[in-house]
Amino acid sequence: MRFQIFFSGLAILALGFAAMQVLEKPAAFGFLLGALTLGGGLIICGLFALRNRWHGIIGAGVVALLGASRGLENLAALPKFWFGGRECGPAPVLESAVALICILQLILVVRLLFAEKRRQMLADAPED
Repeated sequence: MRFQIFFSGLAILALGFAAMQVLEKPAAFGFLLGALTLGGGLIICGLFALRNRWHGIIGAGVVALLGASRGLENLAALPKFWFGGRECGPAPVLESAVALICILQLILVVRLLFAEKRRQMLADAPED
């Protein structure tokens, strides 16, 4: 799971730097700032997970929830992009990629938390 947190953070940072090459400067700097914030937050959570596993994983889940909610807000521009409306450039595709990464990270964290709860319940169950 720690690898997934680091990988998600690095992928979001890479998308931010890619935006500097394909977007116009004002939009590119805004996207880069968001990518540095979100990707950096995930990397910091990955570092926390090295020392205290659950603090880092739950923190990554919260950061992924924030990133997914922001990405889903921008998802409405994607169909317009696919049908020829290119006013924003490739920004909707980049934003959708970040949203997808965050949604997958959030799903993995929730699955891991449910699996841990199930493991604890089975460990605490009395044996007959």
